[in-house]
Amino acid sequence: MSSSTQITVTPVSGSRQLSLFIKLPRLLYDGLPSYVPPLDMEQRDIFSPTHAPFFEHGFACYFLAWRNGKPIGRISAQIDALALKQPGPRTGFFGALDTLDPECVAPLLEAATQWLKVRKIERIRGPWTLNSNGESGIMVEGQEEPPMIGIPWHPKILGPAVEAAGFKRAVDLLSYRMETSLSAERANQIPANIRQRLGAITMRGLRMDKVNEDAEILREIYNDAWADTWGNIPLTQDEVKSLLKALKPILRPEQYVLAEVSGEPAAIALVIPNMFDISGDLGGAPSPLGWLKLASRVVSHDFRSARVVLLGVRKKYLGTALRAMLPALIIDELMKRGHVLPYRSIELGWVLETHEGLRKLIERISPKPYKRHRMYEKVLTE
Repeated sequence: MSSSTQITVTPVSGSRQLSLFIKLPRLLYDGLPSYVPPLDMEQRDIFSPTHAPFFEHGFACYFLAWRNGKPIGRISAQIDALALKQPGPRTGFFGALDTLDPECVAPLLEAATQWLKVRKIERIRGPWTLNSNGESGIMVEGQEEPPMIGIPWHPKILGPAVEAAGFKRAVDLLSYRMETSLSAERANQIPANIRQRLGAITMRGLRMDKVNEDAEILREIYNDAWADTWGNIPLTQDEVKSLLKALKPILRPEQYVLAEVSGEPAAIALVIPNMFDISGDLGGAPSPLGWLKLASRVVSHDFRSARVVLLGVRKKYLGTALRAMLPALIIDELMKRGHVLPYRSIELGWVLETHEGLRKLIERISPKPYKRHRMYEKVLTE
């Protein structure tokens, strides 16, 4: 390869390169149809070792790819101590993979792979930013759909380039859009008196004067529900507190749905408004006037859509009628709250393609996923 086309990959060094790493996707993808940049400020909270709760139990290295002195791609490599405690091969992750140049993908993945191999990692999975509780997968379908908070956007060349670099498809993550309409409510029709017949089921929202207590209930149910699920890493107390702290300016009691059976917390869902609804036209680094507009929109809660980020049912209900009905009751409650909240659609995302029970429930309302993200993996041991 000639020097004019040589690609080099280097670790991120210093605050200026970290800033470049954070904003690089919007520099690369600016002007592409349907791409809307997230706020740099939000991305900094995800990647900064001094802000992100991930770094309390994990560590990472960031890389930039260059051609002729110009940044053309990025990737992260990370190790999570919580993942290393799980049975099976020692698994590390890659994430934050962004580029428009297919030739750039293999060198980036090689840099991440070598960094992990030196640290005795036996299998690499990704992309995750920075683990399974963050942005997940490479978008392989749905690039033309409206953006959603916490859902990464990628050009269509990226998935095939990852496979060409020797990574195999592991699993697909599906996203469904559920309209908050009367027709959707009818599609999710719940039998009359089902709550009473199944054991005095009640629903409540977030107690604003007991946010930390409700956050812990959410964490316990979610971790119990998804333990031993593919790729799952349990949420820590600090991660949930950090999430609710970040959401505090836009948090409303109706966004938290707790189902209790005979007074015992049994199932949970947390809905977050789609920040792209109010920030999408301001760019990743708004002007002072843009920040004033954003603040005004936050106060007036000018959101049109939202996403369910945490949904789970305690494992004790496996094999019971409650296990089948509680997710349907949660969705029913979300629809009812749609009459109070301004959201015209709610995304149910990060649904494993192998989770047939949940898919059947969702597909009664929304028959087909409208976005698809793909996870990849590669065994590093000979």
